[in-house]
Amino acid sequence: MGNMTDKHALIQPDRGQKSIPIHLVTKDSLADWLKPLSATQRAALEAQKFTGAKGETAIVPDGDAWFAVGGVGDPAALSSWCLARLAEALPAGTYALAQGEPGKALLGWQTAQYRFTRYREDKDATGPRILLTKDAKAIDPARAEAAAIAKVRDLVNTPAEDMGPSDLEAEAEALAKAYRAELNVVRGDTLHRDYPMVHAVGRAASRHHAPRLIELTWGDPKAPRVAIVGKGVCFDSGGLDIKPASAMLLMKKDMGGAAHALALAGLVMGAGLNVHLHLLVPAVENAVAGNAFRPGDVLKSRKGLSVEIGNTDAEGRLVLADALARASEETPDLIVDFATLTGAARVALGPDLPALFTRRDETAGALVAAGRASGDEVWRLPLHDGYAEWLKSDIADTNNTHSNGFAGATVAALFLDRFVGDGIDWVHFDTYAWRQTAKPGRPKGGEALGLRATWHMLQERYGQLDG
Repeated sequence: MGNMTDKHALIQPDRGQKSIPIHLVTKDSLADWLKPLSATQRAALEAQKFTGAKGETAIVPDGDAWFAVGGVGDPAALSSWCLARLAEALPAGTYALAQGEPGKALLGWQTAQYRFTRYREDKDATGPRILLTKDAKAIDPARAEAAAIAKVRDLVNTPAEDMGPSDLEAEAEALAKAYRAELNVVRGDTLHRDYPMVHAVGRAASRHHAPRLIELTWGDPKAPRVAIVGKGVCFDSGGLDIKPASAMLLMKKDMGGAAHALALAGLVMGAGLNVHLHLLVPAVENAVAGNAFRPGDVLKSRKGLSVEIGNTDAEGRLVLADALARASEETPDLIVDFATLTGAARVALGPDLPALFTRRDETAGALVAAGRASGDEVWRLPLHDGYAEWLKSDIADTNNTHSNGFAGATVAALFLDRFVGDGIDWVHFDTYAWRQTAKPGRPKGGEALGLRATWHMLQERYGQLDG
């Protein structure tokens, strides 16, 4: 979180302090907006080739001062990212909209100024751009969401040597201390009894990156229980079914599900949501060594089902299965899991849309609506029972993968479904956790995708504690 300049300073209440005006226009409204401007001001806009198109920005002289102008789709209904390009392009300073309030755009103003500076100084940094708003109640929620996004980005951007299972544990420990939550961690060979698939996947890693099951609980036990589970594969070599170098290059991001789960847990506890939170992160490195699990092995699972290994590179679903079984034992009102699980989801939906799987239509509808409203869209894919037969094994209760190449994201979700308790409301996100090309407010690198859709749905469903 320390890599977004000073997040708490980027948006501030408007108490009449000196600020630089920002005017918002559209291509259609530009002609009328230009009429009261001087010839010098029009010439300045023309020189900057400003047409009012979405994402365009310009600076306009105004006597001894100046103001900014930005092109948007609809100044009366700003999206999360409408002001992000301005936050990226303008000089350091304090700004306020000439008309209206930023609303949802408070988020993108902050996320646009994110920088990952753990390993090198940001020599292009120009200092913070601060945005004022008269809607003081909007500031804390917008800050919290921006901080959660920054947390996901920081964790995913950090290479595996510095973001191994022990580092994910440290993140959970910091959360537990901050919010007086209870933390329990099972590590190393002690996993063998209670979390055998977590142990099998992670046992080939060095002692420094030993596997673990991280478990945090918080809140009133009488409140509805909500489990959040995140795939924490801190690096995925593919195991003995080793990936080619090109596919391994981004595998530091394979703990992106854990990053989402940790950030969402922080939002839940920080806002005092009326839930009994149960956070579970199976944290492993899928390494290659003499004791690595093999194709053809049959693993025990926490639930008692035996799993034949068709591919050691389908390891994320194995560690998730043990964690989902543990979450189910408490009969929660809802389980949400996040995982960078399949390339098939990316083939189907591309990098921007997390694949959403749910058992209940109403839960899917609430998530889709929350994502659309918050600018964090998700897309539902089918949990089609007809494909479950593709996971049949000749020697075990199930295989961890299938061989026909069809519907990979759905088949992976169906595997997980077998380890979730009967009748439990369950949500599975197959998310990319990465942005290949930058967009306003969304730089290249680690990214939160599906996080805010889930957060807004949880707020709507459970509400905050009284007082």
